[in-house]
Amino acid sequence: MIRALSVLAAAAVPLLGSAMLSARDSATPLSTTALQEIARVENEIERIEQESIDRLTSPPENQVQQIELLGKLLLFDKELSVNRNEACAFCHMPEAGFAGPVSEINRTTGSYPGSVRTRFSERIPQTHSYAPLSPVLHYDDLKDDLVGGNFWDMRATGRRLGNPAAEQAEGPPTNPVEMGLADFSCAVYRASSRPYRTLFERVWGPQAFEVAWPANTAAVCDSPGPPAADDPLPVHLTPADRGRAAATFDQMAQSIASYEASHEVSPFSSKYDAVQAGKAQFTALEQQGYDVFRGKAKCNLCHRDGGPGEEPMFTDYTASNIGTPANPDLPYYAEGKPDDRGYVANRSGAAFVDFGVGGFLADGHPLSQPSAVDARWKPLAPQNRGHFKVPTLRNVDKRPSADFVKAYGHNGYFKSLKQIVHFYNTRDVLPRCSARGTGEGTACWPAPETTDNLNKSKVGNLQLSNEEEDALVAFLQTLTDGFHPAERK
Repeated sequence: MIRALSVLAAAAVPLLGSAMLSARDSATPLSTTALQEIARVENEIERIEQESIDRLTSPPENQVQQIELLGKLLLFDKELSVNRNEACAFCHMPEAGFAGPVSEINRTTGSYPGSVRTRFSERIPQTHSYAPLSPVLHYDDLKDDLVGGNFWDMRATGRRLGNPAAEQAEGPPTNPVEMGLADFSCAVYRASSRPYRTLFERVWGPQAFEVAWPANTAAVCDSPGPPAADDPLPVHLTPADRGRAAATFDQMAQSIASYEASHEVSPFSSKYDAVQAGKAQFTALEQQGYDVFRGKAKCNLCHRDGGPGEEPMFTDYTASNIGTPANPDLPYYAEGKPDDRGYVANRSGAAFVDFGVGGFLADGHPLSQPSAVDARWKPLAPQNRGHFKVPTLRNVDKRPSADFVKAYGHNGYFKSLKQIVHFYNTRDVLPRCSARGTGEGTACWPAPETTDNLNKSKVGNLQLSNEEEDALVAFLQTLTDGFHPAERK
């Protein structure tokens, strides 16, 4: 059933420009088209980074704006990855709503390669837009549910730093299938020699990089993680220096979260917002879609558009199992054998099942745990198996061009808004079929990846007509930021 790499080119080619692969990464499953798009994205990252570096000659006087600039510089800095080829922004670019910016990857593998280009995650990137507005993960007695946090499995709880977005920023740097550093202090070490060091010290204090680095630090930080089990922190710092590096790493993450909260990333500038402000009007089709959204389709029950004391964030910050099928094109299924460095990312191989929030509560995340699990929540694991965080719908259709493919669902199974809306509408109406079988997505659906705690009250048989599905898509497109009322039609 699993054909993780069958849609990819059989022969690999080197990445272009700044994305050049080393010889030991030459087995990457990425196609020529994907590699070309990656090169384009990385060139754009370098352009944005250079514009931001240029601003350092005359930085803002306001401290909040200084922190935002610092966060942007960190987000677009590929030097913070093990092979110096992958910035955080590689998976979170503005033209795609600060989500996955490579159309060919979205169309094929769904998940993105890490700094070691042969390693892929099991999930697709989520948007950075509005992420800092998620509350700290907590248990709501009235809802009998967990609320808040970041990541698909809520594992960036925010309980330690008081900010889920900041804790989310601490996940990718040491995730072996993402930025791949062997030790979080490597991010601090690399940042200490970057052009923004002076601004960082101005904002957070001169002690930030006062760390006595061992002579072998560069070599350790050039070696991809994970570290050896008997040496989990391979940069051997004194306790005082380890504490200083940890504080600086937290401040790096808080800076990134501040940038994500800025008007540049989370501007509330969609047509929907303009309509609510009385500066624009929905078309008849968009209005019909909004009525369906709030009524027959039941979308508003989870993707909240506001209420007493609520901002219209189009999420209630809970988690749910909507029954998304497994995505057989995830390269992660093929990562069950040691790679050329002896690392096994997915010990379950083709049998892998992503249990989402329940998996995090029971066992933690195997590759990235930026926040500790509250032991008091472990009894909630069974009722959260298969649950994934309800994502915001803001910028759900933001894309650089009409032919750009976006992926939806935690594993990128869905390739268009129309497809996922049709799934919500017909999951329990259409017959079952095998993955990539005839009629899949229109006349039949594969079984859910897991039926544990399947949402049956709001998904599966909405009895929407094709026209109502199209109207709902039209409304969702009004949630794209960057609308200018003067341009309304």
